[in-house]
Amino acid sequence: MRVLIAPDKFAGTLTAVQAAEAIAAGWRRTAPHDDLDLAPLADGGPGFVEVLHQALGGELISVTVTGPLGEPVPGVVLLTEEDGVRTAYVESAQACGLELVPEDRRDPGATTTYGVGELIAAAVDQGAARIVVGLGGSATNDGGAGLLAALGAEPADRLRRGGAALATLDQVDLVAARARVAGVELVAASDVDNPLLGLRGASNVFGPQKGATAEQVHQLDAALTRWAELADRKTADAKGAGAAGGLGYGLLLLGARRVPGIETVLQAVGLPDRAARADLVLTGEGSFDFQSLRGKVVSGVAALAGRYAKPCVVLAGQVKVGRREMGAMGVESAYAVTEVAGSRQEAMARPAEHLERLAARVARTWSR
Repeated sequence: MRVLIAPDKFAGTLTAVQAAEAIAAGWRRTAPHDDLDLAPLADGGPGFVEVLHQALGGELISVTVTGPLGEPVPGVVLLTEEDGVRTAYVESAQACGLELVPEDRRDPGATTTYGVGELIAAAVDQGAARIVVGLGGSATNDGGAGLLAALGAEPADRLRRGGAALATLDQVDLVAARARVAGVELVAASDVDNPLLGLRGASNVFGPQKGATAEQVHQLDAALTRWAELADRKTADAKGAGAAGGLGYGLLLLGARRVPGIETVLQAVGLPDRAARADLVLTGEGSFDFQSLRGKVVSGVAALAGRYAKPCVVLAGQVKVGRREMGAMGVESAYAVTEVAGSRQEAMARPAEHLERLAARVARTWSR
């Protein structure tokens, strides 16, 4: 039996690569003769570069950039040659990810995307003619202002200080930032289609996840409104402008085009052909919940499996999706690590071990 194993990361515990390996190890315990094809995935958020490097090869360029709180953090730029085009892949979460900020210091009014601009500048300096920026998992809400400041936008001192500082702006100059990436094709890889402002905007939808209080949400939306009025109000309404705390907006101001993050990865790793050859498709993530239903790895893999009439099964840390919703997205069954671990705390404590045990159990049902 040919089994395609294509999970996302299990946030906070396992990378997508580690999750795929744990599932494979468990499956082999029960069904050692099955042919396993491991395809760890990402949707543009954390793990984006790691997954693409494993699939595409290429060269990793190490750089030190500014983190969300202003401290230096390590990052990498993946350089590849695709159809004669020098292409760079950048993962925004490496420079402004939520996991870089301790819970007691999370403040989306103060965190910056300056380091993402530094990653893009490093890619430009490496001669990239095309730069794909994976968006997701950010701790920021600065509308991409920090990113633009790193590329030369003015006033840099205020643009790099986080979303709250944008309320004090009286003018913006993006000429130098646009010149820095002139002639480079910019691509924003994100499955989030929210605009920058309003009830569906970055502050209201994602701000609370990053530590914003109800009062701060209103303040940040007002600050982003001021930012948009000075930079480009029309672009603030574009799909994806609100991605990653408005990083999408910053990239759109530079002329970027938005593409679905999961589709970018699926095509890069050749998943359509691999799914067509499989008898069973396994995917998974930390929490299989309502967010999984739109634009996430699990939904993308399930849709692909359905295209080729292959059964799709989910292994997740927790399962919070009902059978009706599950069936509507093309998932046959879903199994939770907590079922074998006994509790969420134990599942988090030894995630690889318990995911392996779950996979061994699932194989008894699905391997033939």
